[in-house]
Amino acid sequence: MLGTLLLLALMAALVQLPHPAAAPGSLNGADVAWMLTATAFVLIMTPGLSFFYGGMVRPKNVISTMLQSFVALGVISVLFYFVGFSLCYGDSWHGLIGNPFTFALLRNVGTAPNPAFAATIPFILYFAFQLKFAIITPALITGSFAERVRFKGYLAFMVLFSLFIYCPLAHWTWHPEGFLRKWGVLDFAGGTVVHISAGVAALAGAMVLGRRSANLRPSSFSTPNVPYVLLGTGLLWFGWFGFNAGSALGANELAALSFVNTNLASAAALMAWVLIEVVRGGKPTAVGACTGAVVGLVAITPAAGYVDYGQSILFGVLAAIISHAAVHWQNSRTTIDDTLDVFPCHGLGGIVGMLLTGVFADKVGLIHGTFTTFGYHVLGLFIVITYSFVGAWVLLKITDRIFGLRVKLQEEELGLDLSQHEESTYHIDEEFERMYRRELAPENA
Repeated sequence: MLGTLLLLALMAALVQLPHPAAAPGSLNGADVAWMLTATAFVLIMTPGLSFFYGGMVRPKNVISTMLQSFVALGVISVLFYFVGFSLCYGDSWHGLIGNPFTFALLRNVGTAPNPAFAATIPFILYFAFQLKFAIITPALITGSFAERVRFKGYLAFMVLFSLFIYCPLAHWTWHPEGFLRKWGVLDFAGGTVVHISAGVAALAGAMVLGRRSANLRPSSFSTPNVPYVLLGTGLLWFGWFGFNAGSALGANELAALSFVNTNLASAAALMAWVLIEVVRGGKPTAVGACTGAVVGLVAITPAAGYVDYGQSILFGVLAAIISHAAVHWQNSRTTIDDTLDVFPCHGLGGIVGMLLTGVFADKVGLIHGTFTTFGYHVLGLFIVITYSFVGAWVLLKITDRIFGLRVKLQEEELGLDLSQHEESTYHIDEEFERMYRRELAPENA
């Protein structure tokens, strides 16, 4: 695999591609500055997600869980450079997928703007911004099968998911010729492309991999690392301003509207989640507040530039109520072991946001008397859920057959930090070390 990567790197380095110069007067300096900043904001969301997830797993799986997010920064960056960006935004084939050769290896992508996508910033900056969305999407899925997934199997699935699920969805929704976009389905910053696809794929992942062995023994779970969760939430909230306000693709009034709506929805969902905890007879928890904040961010994402301030608060409150109920129901009434509640929070949060966008979107939503937009949102939602779930299920099965997805029982008991990476955040006593060497070293040799 290393040899293949080296060969691809050499080929990429040797290929000389045209880099169009910027057209005089076509760039807007303020837009360029804001989009560079927003792109950096979105990048920091992936490390933020790693802390958010890492704080909610047992100590022996912290490194593995965090690395599953971090590694996407490398894998998806290279994949998007070679073919992913072209599949998303290349010449459209019947509104379903982009030509893989249009922008392969960033061919025809340079410092000149491309008016079809963003008229006032360099096209290469548009690539960089969209890359960050592609990075965090498969990372979101990892929370559903945390503490039991084989690292090499996850890497293979991440590549397949990006090529066969993320890229088509991005093309359908954001390419000017994408069929969902032509239907009028609105997704301002990724509620559908990122969160619904990741949440639904996460549900498929939890079902395919099955329950953790320790899931049958709730008392064996340790208290989460709450400071990690708080830190991760802070980084996610901060980065989300780039995620949503950056999707205005310029320093303009739409970016300002999206910025404020993002904050209000998250704040409202945080308060709603904490109040629900109290009403149910419990105490307000930091993890609950953080979860609510993230759910609110997810819900407002598809609508951030299309709704008013008061509506953004409604998005956050409704999403928090529905996601909280779903988390409770999934954990108490089903055998699905979605480790970090990815589907109830990201999947359902995105679904709520998409449907409410069809209701409240300025000038075209149901509340303004236009049923067409809402109807296409419902139809589009059905298509996206079906495609994401079935596609993820098939890709997971293929990955499991070729690489293996689930670690063995003794590897799970030892922890993925040791069994997958030979690293640990805590001291390993001599007896544990002997067990590790005896049970795993011969197999890994």
